[in-house]
Amino acid sequence: MTPLPTPDGPPSAQLDAEIAQLRAQFPRTADLYREVCVLLFFRYGITPTANKLYQLVKKGSMSAPADALAAFWTILREKSRVRIESPDLPDEIKGALGELAIAIWDRAQTSAQEALTGFRSDASQQADQARAAQAGAETEVARLRQELTGSAVLLDSARAKGAELEQEVATLTAACEAFKSQLQRAQHEQAELQRALGDARRDFAAELDKQRAAGELAEERLRATETRALLEIDRERVAVSRAQKALDDLVRKSEQRDERYRKQEAALRAQVGDLRHQVGILEGNLSAGRAENKALTGQLERAQRELARPNAGPTTRAPAKRAPRVAAPVTPPRKRAGRSTGQG
Repeated sequence: MTPLPTPDGPPSAQLDAEIAQLRAQFPRTADLYREVCVLLFFRYGITPTANKLYQLVKKGSMSAPADALAAFWTILREKSRVRIESPDLPDEIKGALGELAIAIWDRAQTSAQEALTGFRSDASQQADQARAAQAGAETEVARLRQELTGSAVLLDSARAKGAELEQEVATLTAACEAFKSQLQRAQHEQAELQRALGDARRDFAAELDKQRAAGELAEERLRATETRALLEIDRERVAVSRAQKALDDLVRKSEQRDERYRKQEAALRAQVGDLRHQVGILEGNLSAGRAENKALTGQLERAQRELARPNAGPTTRAPAKRAPRVAAPVTPPRKRAGRSTGQG
């Protein structure tokens, strides 16, 4: 027989409660230890030991749980053994059939133990979920308690505010009564103002009629003035047109006179150029005459010095012949092509 797996263990409170019930049912120590072994092994899947039994029961001497445990295993082996009693079968077949039955029993017990383990796992998960739900519920209860405490504080504050609001309402009621009296006075004043406004409207209508008549008269005068102004504008436009024509004639004549003056200026500039050319020629002739005069003056001075010498010979030197004076050629003034001597 294969040993059963040992789980973490049942809740101690439940196990202690069941052991307490067994104490009441089995007063004998040996019977009590035997039933505790059955409880641990078959219900909780825990392999019982002498120390564990003594820790749970705590009754009798240390040999009592050991004896009870040995008797439990002996009884369990005897009950788990399969005996096949048949006079026709040989002993070998009987033994083989017994071993086969034991193997089948072990396989069935293993399957049952696996199913029990799965059930315990599901139960443990459900217990964890229940604990988590309980923790959440406790948290929610704590939160609700805090909210309730806060609500009580808010209620007290609301009551205080309600008292303050009642005082404010009383104050506002008194103010409202005062406002009503003021409103009545204002309505009375408004009625008087309405009557005064009616009188003012009638006066304004009469004045408006007068102003309308005056406006119509002024409009007629304005139309007459506008007509006269248009006539004046037409006359001024005609005068401006005539003045513009006269101005255009003056501008045209001025342009013609300017053109004539420009032509005369060009002719005078041409004459000035010719005169400057003639002056240049005359200045050249004058320079040549001055040079010739200077040469003749030098010759005269030399002749005078020779005549004034004291040791001059009996024969006198004939006076030197005077070189004939050659006048510089005079170039006639140049005439510009196309030059007009008269005024344009």
